[in-house]
Amino acid sequence: MRLRALAPAKVNLCLFLGRIRGDGRHRLVTLFESVSLADEVELRTRVALGDEVVCPGVAGPNLVSRALEELRAAGWDAPAVRVSIHKRIPVAAGMGGGSADAAATLRIAERMGGISNAMIRVLAAELGADVPAQLDPGLALGTGAGGQITVPSWPLAPLAPHAILVLPSAQQLSTADVYAEADRMGLPRDDADLVRHHALLERVLSEGGTLPADLVVNDLEPAAISLCPSIGSALGAARGAGADHAMVCGSGPTVLGLYWGPDGPGRAAAAATELGGRFEGACVAHPVEPGFGFPLFA
Repeated sequence: MRLRALAPAKVNLCLFLGRIRGDGRHRLVTLFESVSLADEVELRTRVALGDEVVCPGVAGPNLVSRALEELRAAGWDAPAVRVSIHKRIPVAAGMGGGSADAAATLRIAERMGGISNAMIRVLAAELGADVPAQLDPGLALGTGAGGQITVPSWPLAPLAPHAILVLPSAQQLSTADVYAEADRMGLPRDDADLVRHHALLERVLSEGGTLPADLVVNDLEPAAISLCPSIGSALGAARGAGADHAMVCGSGPTVLGLYWGPDGPGRAAAAATELGGRFEGACVAHPVEPGFGFPLFA
């Protein structure tokens, strides 16, 4: 058996950082959006004993390996598999590439059978804060430690048309290091402020349209810049190329330029062309509709 699925990257259109919870993780309120920049995950059953993960160019532990271990521990009894990952999402860049690959692997496993959707969602939450949002690509409001995805009683209204300039960095940042630096700098908000921003986001998302500038904020940005000062020049470059907002993506060091309006894709594409000589891999990403990444093909 051979199945493949797309694993879309995520961007955080906002990220409000709270204090550390009892379990050692930070409280978060964040708006995830899946974008068209995507890895491709292929799963093949194999005769050899044991599962295998192949991801050229990425050294060290892979979250997909852990996803397979958790699937087996939960009783998934499919034949041994080889998972091959074709990377397009920058590594250690704040765009959730590893989480996207793990989420795609869970989707494929569910399609193969032998494990329930309810268990898949439990495993996703255990694997990390970004994985649950990437099980169902689209727009999602994350709370708790980011892994608790809010499903309001009302559907999320579509945001206004927009496109995203992606400026990768040659450097990499550890998410844990960025959070530790945020704590050192005293960046976390108190609980009341976090609740207030959650309520503001819910109201805006019930109406749709353009996100107001005071909500297009990433509280981790100063910490990422502290650890990787070159981020500052990338932010300046995005603003200089006409971005309506420029911000660090997740824990960085990737920088995003947000371009609102029907002409957003064209303006973002022009910016990517203009900055491509300075930022290798500069590209334009587009929001994806719910269901992107689900089609599985042999």
